[in-house]
Amino acid sequence: MIIFIKNMVCGRCISAVSDIFEKAGIKVKSISLGEVETESGISDEDLRTVEKHLEETGFERIRDSAHQLTEKIKTLIITEISGLDIDENFLLSEFLSSALHKEYSSLSKTFSHNETVTLEQFFILQKIEKVKELLLYNEFTLTEIAGKLGYRSVQHLSSQFRNSTGFTPTEFKKLKTHHRKPLDQV
Repeated sequence: MIIFIKNMVCGRCISAVSDIFEKAGIKVKSISLGEVETESGISDEDLRTVEKHLEETGFERIRDSAHQLTEKIKTLIITEISGLDIDENFLLSEFLSSALHKEYSSLSKTFSHNETVTLEQFFILQKIEKVKELLLYNEFTLTEIAGKLGYRSVQHLSSQFRNSTGFTPTEFKKLKTHHRKPLDQV
């Protein structure tokens, strides 16, 4: 049985969800961001127990196919950005269409119907959160960050950053509070 789960955005999420299934005594065949495959079927009672524990931990079971597709899109985007190897010629539309074997217009429409932002806006917001993280780590220059996240120039990154946050990257680094958002709330 495959169960789709909302708000899984990192390895710690996989670990937390794995613990929930283990404590419920449900054997898991595989687990990845947004998806758990069990070794066998699950009783309705066990499923309700798992759903309750998922919700208590900030996750949610996804039942309908449109929301499942939206979560797959989000997972693909978050994974791509976290890899820090986005080419400056990267096209979100080609990437998602290829990965999900669907027309981009259909993906975009489904995403916008289920979220409060467009697909492109979500992608930009995720990149901005990654920029914030990298700025705070102070491991890379702004030029290196721009290159790792597929920006054609530092100016493009800075402009998008300012439009999203109200601050330049330099101003952001100087702030005492950095207002980072958890990825599942972007």
